[in-house]
Amino acid sequence: MPSNTRAEVSTAAGTAARPRRVAAALLAAASLTAATACSAASADAGTVAVVVGYQSKTINTVTAGTLLRVQGYLEQRLAEQGRADGRTYRVSWQDYDSGAPITAQMLAGKIDIGSMGDYPLLINGSRAQDAGGPGTRLVSVTGYNLLGALNSVVVPTGSPAHTLADLKGRKVSTSVGSAADGTLVQALARAGVAEGEIQKQNQQPAVGASALKAGSVDALAQFVAWPGAVVFAGEGRLLYDGAALGRPTLHGVVIRQAYGTEHPAVVRAFLQAQADATRYLNEHPLDASRKVADATGLPPEVVHLYNGPNGIATFATPLDRELLDALRADVPFLRSVGVLKALDVERFVDPSYQERAALPAVPPARITGTDEVCARPVTDPRLAGEIWYEGEDTTHPAADPRCLLRALKAPGRKARAAYVPDAATGTRWFADKDQWVCDGDALLPFTTEDGAAGYLAAHPDARRISYREALEAA
Repeated sequence: MPSNTRAEVSTAAGTAARPRRVAAALLAAASLTAATACSAASADAGTVAVVVGYQSKTINTVTAGTLLRVQGYLEQRLAEQGRADGRTYRVSWQDYDSGAPITAQMLAGKIDIGSMGDYPLLINGSRAQDAGGPGTRLVSVTGYNLLGALNSVVVPTGSPAHTLADLKGRKVSTSVGSAADGTLVQALARAGVAEGEIQKQNQQPAVGASALKAGSVDALAQFVAWPGAVVFAGEGRLLYDGAALGRPTLHGVVIRQAYGTEHPAVVRAFLQAQADATRYLNEHPLDASRKVADATGLPPEVVHLYNGPNGIATFATPLDRELLDALRADVPFLRSVGVLKALDVERFVDPSYQERAALPAVPPARITGTDEVCARPVTDPRLAGEIWYEGEDTTHPAADPRCLLRALKAPGRKARAAYVPDAATGTRWFADKDQWVCDGDALLPFTTEDGAAGYLAAHPDARRISYREALEAA
């Protein structure tokens, strides 16, 4: 890519705090500096301003936010455009904790391009249509999971809760209107618990994580990377894996249509830059995880849990039918809970910007190579694991859970993190935080107690074992 010769970068601080270490990144409330200028206010006719709203710690949007910004791909693409048309492009980045404030700023004409989760996206489209005028448009996807594993519920490690039904009457922190909140409500209904039977606390993710640690709430229902970060820090365990719901969840990019009509070259450059970031993440997953961690203060091991090969998030840009069908199915639910008036989904979704950008296909990152301990190729993504050893700049593939445990048991190396997929849902999780089951010769990991219990109920000869016992059995 060419160097940044014509794009001028200014920073408009948003709601997220500056990069800091793990505890502060998780537990400190983010500072807020309001955006001060509308993007339409440019210095002269030869200058085009674009304001991008993103969520730095919502790491399944990094290809349209954190990683995109760190790599400078948008500025590079706009510099290229500037050499072609003689204009100067000025990019301002605004960082928020969730999608709702991005929508508010878009409706006020102060953010031109934003990334957020599926429910906030739909609310964005609905409110923009309700306000009249050109509205907003969904133009691409960032990270998604076809089963819903990007949203989950964690409880303190010593919590007496073992299933979602155990949260009846308890205080649960979530961000109302977020994708995580939607997963919580639907999962509770499936478990026979009405929304009114829990004490829902409407809190930003960092506040909720702090409240969980302080014991002022009994559970935290959030989107990535908060559940993984809480569990990795030893401050909670996974109670509910969103994959159990079996409903696709996704994040995407939305634009103000008025801005897109006036500046289609900027939107095209953004989508091309997002494709650049997607390719980099999928081709260099560990480097990408480190860069996102450096920019956010999140642990790199947590970022890699979600964004690494075979990670919980799959990164792509196309508006695939399966994902769009999931959005259409979400509309009646959001209307039923009163957070959405109406939405013309066909008008909201606009693939034409991608078509004009001529985006290349970018295959997702997958664990490949040869298992060093079991001496065989890694071929099955339903079984493949990954180990990141201390002091090493690469990760090591494991063909299956037993091979991964054997490698972890070997002397001479200490793992920073070891990732293994859930035996039922495929959700990748930390091996030492999983619930393990022994069934004959098989060693099976599950992300939650509920998941392990479901397997045990169907396999009476199987038994639950500890992580240490799993290591010994390997």
